[in-house]
Amino acid sequence: MRRWVWLSLLGVALAASSVRVIQVEGGRLSGDLRYGPWTFEGEVRGRVKDLEIRAPKAILTAPKGKTMQEAEGEREARFEGGVVVRRGRVEAQGSVLVYRERTGEGELLGPARMRQEPRPGEDPVEVEARRMTFQVDTDTSTSEGAFLRSGNQEGRAALVYYEEERGLAVFTDPREVVLLRKRREGDLVIRAKEVRSLTGPKKLIATGGVRLQDGDLVTIGDSLYYDDTTGEAIVLGRPAVSENKKEGFRLSGNTLQHNVNRHQVRVYGKAFRLPVEEFRKLSER
Repeated sequence: MRRWVWLSLLGVALAASSVRVIQVEGGRLSGDLRYGPWTFEGEVRGRVKDLEIRAPKAILTAPKGKTMQEAEGEREARFEGGVVVRRGRVEAQGSVLVYRERTGEGELLGPARMRQEPRPGEDPVEVEARRMTFQVDTDTSTSEGAFLRSGNQEGRAALVYYEEERGLAVFTDPREVVLLRKRREGDLVIRAKEVRSLTGPKKLIATGGVRLQDGDLVTIGDSLYYDDTTGEAIVLGRPAVSENKKEGFRLSGNTLQHNVNRHQVRVYGKAFRLPVEEFRKLSER
């Protein structure tokens, strides 16, 4: 017999954290009804704010000495047996998800996969990672050991932060972030310490020392701005250097304009600043 258990939200006094209290329903319920833990087995569903979780089993626990009701806002829910997470246009899958009400963070253990369905005219965004975390206070996720794909562009990094509705992906790696644009004539490769990409308009900035490889033509600098719709990259340096050793070509300047569609580089004569405001995270605004 299926039993439904709804976990109430916190009162007005705890309104700041009430959205983090999880509701669990479905399956067979067992355990101490007052102090827990509660075990749900069957077709289990969890919901916290706009995050929906589905799994064959869930265990909800409270801190020792507190009832399940008293501990609202402090409990931990563990979903296991193959987990599906949904929020808006995003769906993710993994083996286990641990959600902590205190932090409002759901940790999806991998191998984990996420897919965001596209808006009209955009490409889907797909992420594979060792581990993903989802924040319920914001529409953000963070993936460790991550590979992201959107259209003909791919990226690998130790850490990928992603704002789902805005489509902002921030790649960071203590060694090197690697982004590829797939092309018939050879992949375009961007290497840097950090890359921030808007997956919808297909624009990005790269910082921390950058290398843009366009076949035999390589441009190196401190930072760059790239617009995939035009194929134009603006590379800043002290100086920035572009070189094609095969053809004996070399050009340097404080700002270089590299057109990856025409495989051409020239000195950019105008003043240029990276549009960093356009790529700020929610926490940086």
